Amino acid sequence: MKQLAHFRFTLLAIAVTLLLPLFMSSGTLATEVLIYALAALGCNLLLGYTGLMSFGQGIFFGIGSYATGIALLQLKAPLLPSLLIAMAIGAAVALIVGWFSIRQRGTYFVMLTLAFAQMFYFLAYTMKDITGGDNGLLDVPRPNLTVFGHTLLPTASSWQYYSFVAIVFVLVFWLLQRVVDSVLGRTLLAVRDNEARAAAVGYDITLLKLAAFVISGAVTGLAGGLHAMMTGVAPLSNIEYHTSESILIMTVIGGTSNLFASVLGAAFYVLVGNWLSSLWPRWLMLLGFLLIGVSLYMHKGLFGMAQAVLRKLRPGGADTGAVTLEQRP
Repeated sequence: MKQLAHFRFTLLAIAVTLLLPLFMSSGTLATEVLIYALAALGCNLLLGYTGLMSFGQGIFFGIGSYATGIALLQLKAPLLPSLLIAMAIGAAVALIVGWFSIRQRGTYFVMLTLAFAQMFYFLAYTMKDITGGDNGLLDVPRPNLTVFGHTLLPTASSWQYYSFVAIVFVLVFWLLQRVVDSVLGRTLLAVRDNEARAAAVGYDITLLKLAAFVISGAVTGLAGGLHAMMTGVAPLSNIEYHTSESILIMTVIGGTSNLFASVLGAAFYVLVGNWLSSLWPRWLMLLGFLLIGVSLYMHKGLFGMAQAVLRKLRPGGADTGAVTLEQRP
């Protein structure tokens, strides 16, 4: 029963990938939802499961974009190897950032990740021969998914590329769900709830936090690589502070400590942002008010609100003791 309850979230993720094409006319916008959902998943592993509020997620997102662009443009690598390179470099950079950042706690940890974000931004800005500087890497190709010269899945149109991204998204979601349901995931929750006690019983806190950083960096780097192929550009904006901020906001709006909540947060941020931006150029102000409301009245985000509504709609309300969608430690 417990395994079935956890698998339910993977089924919900699959349902999202199937429903988006039915309700959306833009394949590019639907693809953007899944890409940012991947980035939010990586952020949630740090924030929701390890208790680390990182403002450096844009580093891994931008690094993944550049790595994929260079692999495709310079190395002429196929689709999957290019994305694997993005994941590997994202994980390596996350290992370096995490190694230094976890030496600090609280505000100092947040400030250190922010400092790293600024450092990598200026590195990307000044290394024009590699990153393209202000212009970014232009004309990033979008190759078909091929195996031994045979095309398994074309990616030329926006909806064809969406199909590929949807497959990647579901696979990564399932793997991350396995991680958070494993001993590693439960141990990360113990570190989040009481780091001193977890260390007292013998857990290597440094190693656990580094593991979370590396996995998060790999997933976020993958999202950055997919984004570069979607837009055809690896822009400087992908590695700037605003990207880190956006990914963190998606995670908070959706809710932490549950992976599917990140999907809700990313979908809400991308779709509502797209709608508001067409109505008012200063739509980020409205988003700021929304975030204030979430911080004050919706501590569990959209996912927590959905749980509360389901409990009230269920016969007997919250007193029935029935199993909910909540993922408990």
